[in-house]
Amino acid sequence: MSADFNPNDPFALLRQFWQNATPPGAQPFLPPMSEEEIERRITELKVVEGWLTMNLGALAMQIKTLEMQKATLAALKPKSDG
Repeated sequence: MSADFNPNDPFALLRQFWQNATPPGAQPFLPPMSEEEIERRITELKVVEGWLTMNLGALAMQIKTLEMQKATLAALKPKSDG
């Protein structure tokens, strides 16, 4: 991984990609020139994938927690016999 990459900063990789973006008019998807560059990019993208997966899991857990709280409040709410 590059010296600028910090796994504790989840947006460092995205900033690095934007900073290293190809100039206008250039082909944006040129393949890396070496096996080392390919391996470095794969490793960095796997870190991002792991971070996104972790956040997706945390989001899903938060949604389930709120749904359980809502169900609990609904169950404890006195019913009116209107």
